[in-house]
Amino acid sequence: MADSWANSEPRGHGEPQGHRHGEPQGHRQDEPQGHRQERRTGSDLHLDLPPSAGPGAPRPRAALLAALRDAIRTGRLAPGTRLPSSRTLAADLGLARNTVAGAYAELVAEGWLSAQQGSGTRVADRAEPAPPGRPRSPSPAGAERASRVSFSRDQRWRQRPTHDLRTGAPDVSAFPRSAWLTSARRALTAAPAHAFSHGDLLGAVQLRQALAGYLARARGVRADPDRIVVCAGFAQGVALLARAVPGDIAVEEYGLPFHRELLEPAARTRPLPVDTRGARTQLLDTDPHFADVRAVLLTPAHQYPLGTPLHPDRRSAVVDWAGRTGGLVLEDDYDGEFRYDRNPVGALQGLDPERVVYLGTASKALAPALRLAWMVLPDHLVEPVLATKTPAEWTSGTFDQLILADFLECGAYDRHVRAMRHRYRTRRDRLVEQLAAHVPAARATGIAAGLHAVLRLPPGVTEAAALRALHRAGVALDPLSAFHHPSAPRNPPPDPALVVGYGTPAEHAYTAALNALCGALAQCRRDGA
Repeated sequence: MADSWANSEPRGHGEPQGHRHGEPQGHRQDEPQGHRQERRTGSDLHLDLPPSAGPGAPRPRAALLAALRDAIRTGRLAPGTRLPSSRTLAADLGLARNTVAGAYAELVAEGWLSAQQGSGTRVADRAEPAPPGRPRSPSPAGAERASRVSFSRDQRWRQRPTHDLRTGAPDVSAFPRSAWLTSARRALTAAPAHAFSHGDLLGAVQLRQALAGYLARARGVRADPDRIVVCAGFAQGVALLARAVPGDIAVEEYGLPFHRELLEPAARTRPLPVDTRGARTQLLDTDPHFADVRAVLLTPAHQYPLGTPLHPDRRSAVVDWAGRTGGLVLEDDYDGEFRYDRNPVGALQGLDPERVVYLGTASKALAPALRLAWMVLPDHLVEPVLATKTPAEWTSGTFDQLILADFLECGAYDRHVRAMRHRYRTRRDRLVEQLAAHVPAARATGIAAGLHAVLRLPPGVTEAAALRALHRAGVALDPLSAFHHPSAPRNPPPDPALVVGYGTPAEHAYTAALNALCGALAQCRRDGA
């Protein structure tokens, strides 16, 4: 800015009271700003001011007023945003302090800004303008489509319904904040200096050691810390494996489309039929359709979403297949800690650690926001997996890893899992009771473990009709058909069913969600849909 701007305004304009609150005293307001700029503190504010020289150039105060109004009008400065002090902004722009103070006072008088003693000058609470490109409110048809599950990584959780019974998240309101904070203080206090530098490609050694002990004790996994790779979520682990293991990959006929999205850029997926005993793994040996398959992704402890554990004969069959052919089993143990009416099902990895990759995550036991997952790899696969990491995938956040390590070692993780196991079991029981009372023709299946149930619809009620009724009631959940592999045969067609994530709502919201679910299905049944 030209120096002439600094003295182009008449002196004597007042500044809103409170605007000088807490500012350094002892300097003249008209003191040249450049001499004191190195002592300025405060927040930064970018304003586009026109040049100060030339014919027709606006006066400094007018230019500043126009720039501030424009920034507020367009939404770049949101309501409540605190502006720099007049002294700081004057120094940054090369203006006289009275010029800035006068502009602030005028905008306060006009209602653009507000100034209060002790809180400085802020953008006033005004109607926030719609940013460019904001989508219009959906039409009724569009709203109905939005109520159905979208497995796009960008859209999955963008819209929050009134009653959220979708799968994919636990009750995040139950996150153990106090215990986590205690572990955070302990972990960061004890962290060595090198923990604040670039992390280990495998993950923090403290977490890998804690995981090795916990997984061996609680899930029957044979784990060595040097064979554990910590990932930024389950998705990253699957993507790394898809790149490190060439060839087609078999996946369960019913499963998360998200998994296929992760695998198919690097490999073709082949649907493996599923029945009441889990995936039909014997077909890997007998069906020519799977002759070129080099790996298979399974959910053996609790098939997703049907809810059945993999039968012992089929567990043995898939491990034998992998050992005989040099294949690989990818074991997704997404909710193995939550079981209710059955004995614990140990990890498949314990049968053959050199042919099975164990994949676990903190998403279901704690919260998806942690973005922490882990793979227990066969020894021969550690280096190939690390070699596929791009610079953007090199390490996960070290601090959360250190906190989780302490959380595991102090027993807080076990205590939290036990508490949540009791809570989810109670919710499952309430779901079954409410269905029996209000929609007796519907059946909840796959409920011996996990955080969801498959709800078989009453005769004559289709998935589409049920979804329409649930949308009107503000309930969002997933139809079973959405989990079916697109290239798997539908002969005979599956029974119409819904997948109810009873673990998702907060505790205070579960009763209302359950009432809305049962009410909508009962009404749908009465209407003969």
